[in-house]
Amino acid sequence: MRRREFIGILGGLALSRPIAARAQRADRARRVGLILPLAADDPEAQSRVKAFRFGLRDLDWVEGRNLHIDYRFSGGDVVRIKGQAAELVALKPDVIVVNGTPVLAALRQATTSIPIVFSVVNDPVGQGFVASMSHPGGNITGFSFIDFPIIGKWIGMLKEVTPNLSRVALMFDPETSPYYDVYLRAFERVSRSIAVEISAAPVHDEAEVERTIARLGREAGSGLIAGSDTFIIVHRESILRSVQAHGVPAVAPYRQFVREGGLMSYGPDTADIFRRAGAYVDRILRGERPAELPVQSPIKFELVINLIAAKALGLTIHDSFATLADEVIE
Repeated sequence: MRRREFIGILGGLALSRPIAARAQRADRARRVGLILPLAADDPEAQSRVKAFRFGLRDLDWVEGRNLHIDYRFSGGDVVRIKGQAAELVALKPDVIVVNGTPVLAALRQATTSIPIVFSVVNDPVGQGFVASMSHPGGNITGFSFIDFPIIGKWIGMLKEVTPNLSRVALMFDPETSPYYDVYLRAFERVSRSIAVEISAAPVHDEAEVERTIARLGREAGSGLIAGSDTFIIVHRESILRSVQAHGVPAVAPYRQFVREGGLMSYGPDTADIFRRAGAYVDRILRGERPAELPVQSPIKFELVINLIAAKALGLTIHDSFATLADEVIE
């Protein structure tokens, strides 16, 4: 055999082996865990799962063919989250996808070896989940949700529809969302121009939710920000019922709040984030390490306004503001 032909054969083998290896990995059925802090029948949970499946399908990962997904839904029960985290780790999946701070905290304690992709988690660096956004390190990477500057945008939107707004309460559960105290301090430092008093409204149960919103309803010029928080989205029915009963204008980061009767929402598109999470699962299943995949920020934001809720609150939504919305409910 001629030397040139021999070298050509070796070169062909060198190129074909990685391709064959990638094909073999893609064809072999892989196991993925998915754990959400919502109830299985929650429309928001169903939307996130559907988007995640689409993201995987776009990359040729199909359940029942080359992929098996183990689902867990906690309904906001922190104790249950810890048990489900242990269950998934015991199944030894190739990667686990988690949603929210309480779930990520439980998985971080349960494993340091199984790759974890988080989705819709605030301040992952400040909470100590990753070393940095660009170089997460360890076995964890994923997709963040909101940063503190969005607080100013929420206040501005409430001011747009409530001209006499003078005070705003930011509602969150300090157990599941410890980052909001930091966000509020940062907001106070960087924004002195907004003539609106903002205060923390920590809540732990629905009784505290009712008391907080009732107090706001008695104080003229008050508004509410329902924060990005596992507790908040799990208990949104109670929050919506209270703001409607006490006539308090409120904004939330989730579209689902407005679909269920809330005034308005502004925040990242959660379905888009979960669809993008599918791409990171694909890359990990094909051999990349979470430590080398930078944490990504949201790229799609959406404003939704409910004109029916505005009318019930006696508020006027000007056309100039309504035209900015991605969706208007009439």
